[in-house]
Amino acid sequence: MTNPTTLRAPAPAERMSRVKESPSSRVADRVREFQAAGRKVLPLTIGEPDFDTPDHVKEAAIAAIRAGETKYTSANGTPALQKAITARLLRKTGQSYAGDEICVGGGAKQLIFLAFMATLDEGDEVIVPAPYWVSYPDMVTVNGGRPVTVATTADEGYKLTPDQLREAITDRTTWVVLNTPNNPTGAVYSESELRGLTDVVRAHPHVSILCDEIYDEINYGARPVPSAVTVAPDLRRRIFLVNGVSKAYAMTGWRIGYGAGAAGLCAAIGTLQSQSSSCPSSVSQAAAVAALDGGREFIDRTVGIYTERRDLLVSGLAAIDGLRPTAPEGGFYVWVDASALMGSVTPSGKRITTDAELAEHFLDTSGVVVISGDSYGCPGHFRASFALSSEIIGEAVAGLARSVELLRR
Repeated sequence: MTNPTTLRAPAPAERMSRVKESPSSRVADRVREFQAAGRKVLPLTIGEPDFDTPDHVKEAAIAAIRAGETKYTSANGTPALQKAITARLLRKTGQSYAGDEICVGGGAKQLIFLAFMATLDEGDEVIVPAPYWVSYPDMVTVNGGRPVTVATTADEGYKLTPDQLREAITDRTTWVVLNTPNNPTGAVYSESELRGLTDVVRAHPHVSILCDEIYDEINYGARPVPSAVTVAPDLRRRIFLVNGVSKAYAMTGWRIGYGAGAAGLCAAIGTLQSQSSSCPSSVSQAAAVAALDGGREFIDRTVGIYTERRDLLVSGLAAIDGLRPTAPEGGFYVWVDASALMGSVTPSGKRITTDAELAEHFLDTSGVVVISGDSYGCPGHFRASFALSSEIIGEAVAGLARSVELLRR
């Protein structure tokens, strides 16, 4: 007779109780459920460009395959990709990074996770301005750290202020996260705003800055988007820049991100990667070289289209009573204040008390899918993507208007 104890599956580690499933993934599953049931959905949740990867990038990948570039590479990337990254960083920041100050990973997301894994001891604190990208707090927590959320306001453009940063720093603070352009708000920190924040960090030698700049090419103002290392080059060893090719070049599935910072940190990330995934995809790295070394035609064309879509979505949402959208300065999301709809009653008599319930009402009554603000640490709001065609955006806005009209206030 089989001993039941031999059939027991491995028990999850205690750390797994600290981390939640990504809200974006959860919403995507919900969309698939509706689609499988034959219901039409209008997903304003898309977190990736709806454009195809540029042809010259795809051709570079095909050429790499034909040339036999299909073997392991260095954990920190091929020499060609390191050179392309170094050139791109010099163009943007004016800073020249050496090869040992560059690291390459399977997307910017992986590099942020590995940076926290490499630097956080139990109880170390990471300052995370809210609204924040959904993964920051869980990445900190699962690596033993403590996320310290600092609420930003619409009056401040949803940006962390020097006074807020100064007040949040303690002896246990290890990192402050700056995401510019921001997901979900689209906020972009100006040079003067970055200078104010770096002045505070300069006075606290134990604090470093993690700058997530993955949306920096998708912006609607001055180019390039200002970077913390440009305004405070003396803090360069305490600033870790994270970027990649996913958003700017419509290469989300290729999974290539890169980081630039202190050689010791990059070496630690490389060590962790060598013991986990070994190295990034060799073929994807060849494609990334073509993207970074190519011209700006693709970026300029797509940003022009995004601009039209942004204006269409913002104006459409602003015309709906109870919704207050913020026009983004970068990225492809609109952040919407829906607090005026809290307390409304649905046709079935249910009172809406949370933004998650409001999002459920939108889905049930019009098939429009948004991600609720509580996922970003800011209840009473939601995020809507415009990485979709203008036709779908128009349909979604009309659907949201109908859903709101159904509410009794």
